[in-house]
Amino acid sequence: MTLRSLSPADAHIRQCAGALLIDIRAAHERALGMALDAYGVAREVLERDPRAHLPETSIEVLLICQTGWRSAQCAQALLARGYRNVGTVEGGTEAWERAGLPMHAARIDADFAERYSRHLRLPEVGLDGQKKLQAARVLVVGAGGLGAPAAFYLAAAGIGTLRMADDDVVERSNLQRQILHTDARIGMPKVESAALALVALNPRVNVESVCERVTSANVERLLDGVDVVLDGGDNFPVRYLLNDACVALGKPLVYGAVHRFEGQVSVFDAGRMRGGAPCYRCLFPEPPPPEAAPNCSEAGVLGVLPGVIGMLQATEVIKLVLGIGEPLRGRLLQFDALAMRFRETRLTADPQCPVCAPDCAFPGYVDYAASCAEGTG
Repeated sequence: MTLRSLSPADAHIRQCAGALLIDIRAAHERALGMALDAYGVAREVLERDPRAHLPETSIEVLLICQTGWRSAQCAQALLARGYRNVGTVEGGTEAWERAGLPMHAARIDADFAERYSRHLRLPEVGLDGQKKLQAARVLVVGAGGLGAPAAFYLAAAGIGTLRMADDDVVERSNLQRQILHTDARIGMPKVESAALALVALNPRVNVESVCERVTSANVERLLDGVDVVLDGGDNFPVRYLLNDACVALGKPLVYGAVHRFEGQVSVFDAGRMRGGAPCYRCLFPEPPPPEAAPNCSEAGVLGVLPGVIGMLQATEVIKLVLGIGEPLRGRLLQFDALAMRFRETRLTADPQCPVCAPDCAFPGYVDYAASCAEGTG
């Protein structure tokens, strides 16, 4: 059979006469606007199983894409499968729109489509997933070594709201690893410096800057309304407070820590999975004494190491928001930068845990600041 190529005007006449107009672009392309009453199905889906969408081989089918090239290729594939009445729209949707023919209004804007185009092409993300990211609210505690790379990638990925909490200011010693900050912003509050960098990267992100240290007095306020909490701090008082609050309020906590040349990552989700997933206290029931837990300023840290761990944390946040993949629940991922090795340790919920045991009443918050070493990463 010979492939028919129709002008947009002629294709519209045939559509009004009963021909089936199929837009074979990807979902995110169709969301930018498509011909009125066109049936949307991606080219690869249509070619894989045309009978699921076109049970009758005699039906008149008109294919439209963006410019006409993909529709011509798809039409040839349909002709080869026995469809006898297939045509394409010359110039595609661009020509259809130029001709002033009726179209569905765009559901996303061009900036959204271009900025997130690589996500939109992933079936596991797609348009619906990207909208989930846009609607998500994530608390990043710490705008330092871990919080900086994690927030940078979360903003780039399209997380709609990032609440950044840190009471520290930018120092020159931070710049070796805290990539959100610059030499010109030394002395500026870290959350303000972070907001400048994140909005410059992605103006679509809403950054809520909270220049406060996390305490038992403000932890629930900081967690209010967020979907996921990312622990980017470098001190045990904050770590235990975040864990306890996430259990009490049913929030997933993405944990990360670095020391010299080693780092670790996990997801603690006991608040939503009592008895089925461990919390941080199941792994470390009590904080260590100060002399056993030196912070980065005392022990040092390889500059690139927080970047590795922070990006792993950002990956876990994105997976949790999208509901895809296998989060690090019940697993502690450990990284040795000198050996360039990862190893994994299985974690189980402690049935006697004073915070997350299934029948345990919440014991309240304890501030450990007086007994733990503290730092900013």
